[in-house]
Amino acid sequence: MDRLITIKDRNDIPEKYANTPFGLLLQYHNLNEDFDKYDKAQILIGMCMDNRKHLQIPDNFAYIIRSGGANLRYSEFKVSYAIAIGQIKYIALIGHNNCGMVNLVSRKENFISGLVEGAGWEPDFAEHHFNQFAPMFEIGNEIDFVLSEAKRLRNRFPKINVMPLIYLIEDNKLYLVKE
Repeated sequence: MDRLITIKDRNDIPEKYANTPFGLLLQYHNLNEDFDKYDKAQILIGMCMDNRKHLQIPDNFAYIIRSGGANLRYSEFKVSYAIAIGQIKYIALIGHNNCGMVNLVSRKENFISGLVEGAGWEPDFAEHHFNQFAPMFEIGNEIDFVLSEAKRLRNRFPKINVMPLIYLIEDNKLYLVKE
C-alpha cells in the first residue's frame, strides 16, 4: 500500500487535480465537503460492482459504470457515450482492495456450485461458463490493474483525463495511486 497517496485535507490533493472534477470527487468523498448542485455530469466514474463500496457524491455529479474489478474493457461503448453525448473530459477509475476479481481460479468451485444450487444450472454448463469468462475478468493485482486500465483508457481516449484510484474497504476512503 506504499503506492497509495492519502487524501486527508485539501492540501493533500495534487495541484493538477485541485480545481477539476477529480479534486471535487476527493473533496466530496474523503473530506465530506458540502455538495454543490449539478444539472450535468462532470465526470465518469468506473468502479467495481462490489457492494461494500459507496461514494459520497452529489446527485447528477457523475456517470457511474460498475463492473467487476473496475474493468471497463467491455463497457467501452458506455464510456464513449459519456464522452460523446455527456461531454465528459474526466474519468476516475476506482479499484479496491480485497476484490473478488483477483485470483478468480481460487473461487472456481464456489462459483460452479453457486450457479448449480442458486440458479439451477448443470455443473458442466457452469464450469464451461466459468472457464470461458474468468480469463476475461481476472484482474490480477488491484493496483496494477487500475494503473494498466488507466493507461489503456488514456491511449484509447487521448483527450480525456484519467485518474486511477483505490478504495480501501477498511476506511471507505479513496486513495490516489502513484504512477
